[in-house]
This record gives sequence, C-alpha cells and structure tokens, in this order.
Amino acid sequence: MTTIFAHRGSAGTHPENTMESFLAAEAFGADGIELDVHLTLDGEIAVIHDTTVDRTTDGTGRVVDFTMQELKKFKANYHYKHFFKKTARIPSLREVFEWMEGNKLICNIELKNNDIPYEGLEEKVIALIKEFNYEERIIISSFNHYSLVYIVNNWPEIETAPLYSDLLYKPWEYARCLGSKGIHPKFKYISDSIIKATMDEGIAVRPYTVNKERDIKRLLQINCSAIITDFPEKAVKLRRK
Repeated sequence: MTTIFAHRGSAGTHPENTMESFLAAEAFGADGIELDVHLTLDGEIAVIHDTTVDRTTDGTGRVVDFTMQELKKFKANYHYKHFFKKTARIPSLREVFEWMEGNKLICNIELKNNDIPYEGLEEKVIALIKEFNYEERIIISSFNHYSLVYIVNNWPEIETAPLYSDLLYKPWEYARCLGSKGIHPKFKYISDSIIKATMDEGIAVRPYTVNKERDIKRLLQINCSAIITDFPEKAVKLRRK
C-alpha cells in the first residue's frame, strides 16, 4: 500500500512546517510527515523550509542569525493565504519529536544544508533521533548528497534518500551508490516505468510534491512506495477508494 507523507504537514490547508499543520496531517490519516530543518544561532534545530524567515513569517532575516527563542516570536502563518485565526509559531525538531511520542507517524526530515553548510547539523539531528529512539521512524533526505553519505557512513541504521529535481538515469543504481534505500524525485521528472523498475530493484520511490487528483490516483494504481503531498486528506480519501 502506498504510504502518504504530508509535505511540511498538511501545507495545502494549514501553515507549513507548524505544529498546526502536523496535527492536521495526523487527523487526516497521513502515515507520515515531511519537514525541513535548519540550525539556529544558538545551535538548535528549527523546523522551517527557507533559509530566511521572510516568506512564511512576519520577520526578516536568515534563520541562522536568530536564536530559537527569537524565532518563536514570529508569526509563522503571517503570509498564509488561507484563513487561519490562531497564531502559529516555528517549532523546534524537539517539539515535533515530543508530539510524535503520542502517535506512530513516520517523519521524513529534510536537511536544508545545501545552501548553508551548517556545521554539526547531521550530528545534532542524529543525536535527537537516538534520544527518542526513533531510528525506525525516520527517513533523512537532502539535496546535499554528500551529507547523506556522511550519515550512511557513520549511522548506517538511519534510512536516507536523495532528493533530486532533474532526470536521473537508473536512479536505483545512484541510490545504492549513496547507500540509500529510497529516492525522493521531483514528480514530473520520473515516469511510471522508472518508478516500477526502481521498486523492482528494492529501492523505495517517494515522489514530491503530488497534489493533483489524477496524479495521486495514477501513483496509487501502480502501488508507488509513497507520495509526498500538500493535501494528505485528499490522498487518504483516494487511497481508501
């Protein structure tokens, strides 16, 4: 059965990468959540997509130039296009992990260290995973494939998957080269035949970001390993059919 990951939580209906969005994903029946992490000025792990806070909050500036406490003062739903009365905040990864103690969701953590090479990000994330004993519930992805190899070489028990946004020849071979058990391709750059061939080779395929009903249906029909979507409620309902 195709696993459904809520992209930045239920980002199509709630402010992305906030606890409100993750709670909604759980309520909608998603199997897992996808989120993004950066390091703060005081070395905490913040859950936010962009290098800066400008797009998603009422603040301006780089995430790395604020402490976690300072980041929490911003309204994380300030520019949110849908009506959302409650003020949402930027969570830390620890907060998300504490919440996960009350459910069985899988968590796909994207390391956002391809633009800023945060020193020690991998170690801090892995340490938190081990503190909560979440080794079996985590998938780490990144566009920084050197970072993934570093994790595989030092913590082989943690599953990894490369993110990529272009055509890739025999992606199962590339995944094996990295020591990864899955791939996270941009949806429009992977065909059904490549998805099937990759899964036949024992490599999981989790395309992003799959939001249109026809595309979700098509991937469900070929039993794709997983989909990453902004609309987990829609995807869960289609899977039930």
